[in-house]
Amino acid sequence: MGKKGDLSNFERGMVVGARRAGLSISQSAQLLGFSRTTISRIYKEWSAKGKTSNMRQSCGRKCLVDARGQRRMGRLIQADRRATLTEITTRYNRGMQQSICEATTHTTLRRMGYNSRRPHRVPLISTTNRKKRLQFARAHQNWTVEDWKNVAWSDESRFLLRHSNGRVRIWRKQIENMDPSCLVTTVQAGGGGVMVWGMFSWHTLGPLVPIGHRLNATAYLSIVSDHVHPFMTTMYPSSDGYFQQDNAPCHKARIISNWFLEHDNEFTVLKWPPQSPDLNRIEHLWDVVERELRALDVHPTNLHQLQDAILSIWANISKECFQHLVESMPRRIKVVLKVNGGQTPY
Repeated sequence: MGKKGDLSNFERGMVVGARRAGLSISQSAQLLGFSRTTISRIYKEWSAKGKTSNMRQSCGRKCLVDARGQRRMGRLIQADRRATLTEITTRYNRGMQQSICEATTHTTLRRMGYNSRRPHRVPLISTTNRKKRLQFARAHQNWTVEDWKNVAWSDESRFLLRHSNGRVRIWRKQIENMDPSCLVTTVQAGGGGVMVWGMFSWHTLGPLVPIGHRLNATAYLSIVSDHVHPFMTTMYPSSDGYFQQDNAPCHKARIISNWFLEHDNEFTVLKWPPQSPDLNRIEHLWDVVERELRALDVHPTNLHQLQDAILSIWANISKECFQHLVESMPRRIKVVLKVNGGQTPY
């Protein structure tokens, strides 16, 4: 079967060369693998115009935004990422002899590789904390996955009994605005919630401890002595383990710091940069628990049921899930180093 579509200049030259060498249309088609119609058309174009270049490329309407215009539009995007299509078109047309419409702007941006997307959410970080995050990333940029396997991650999280989902949309008429089927009920403070503390490492999931009251230094000391200590000594008997915790006030209390000093020969507390929830791998496990809670066929109706559901979901998180989170840590460190040219992270 002959080749479909336009031929390259080289292929068109082969056709002309075959015909000039004395081959018939059928012989040229069989030799080159093109159709007889293609052979005939290309040779006729060469005989009439003396060119083998594809003249079809010059067909069609001329693009209103040339390479120089694309550079201009690119500068407008770089100057204001949040500009609307209307604003970009208006700014582009200022001082231009030929104006373009919004459809042309949209087509040009798509051709340039730009698409409208929701921005990633990142924590608002002070200049001082940015430097500390960068120092942490540089200090651990050579850590391998094997090194991160020695880290036990921990954190607290709160899960609400009722969720407020602002993304819910319904179909209704204008007069049905107060129809019961068109309403979403809300409760103060989400109807209450359950707070839990958990930890895990690459090797296994750790305990998940419900916290029945506000977590203070005394309560956290009980958690550290009753759960962190046995986990670390069991998983890292060679005293090569690192315990990760964020910089919450109860974590930095004097009685907690003194306890860790008394056990520094058994494991090391990882010095953690402030405002860095994106680096804490356990945050992704909280997301898993949250999604599973929302996907339940029968939602909890009281706090006791909610707590049981959370514990059940935690216990059934797959090993592949939390191991993948630890294995991705070197990539997260590289992201922090790359942002803003490696000078300061976001």
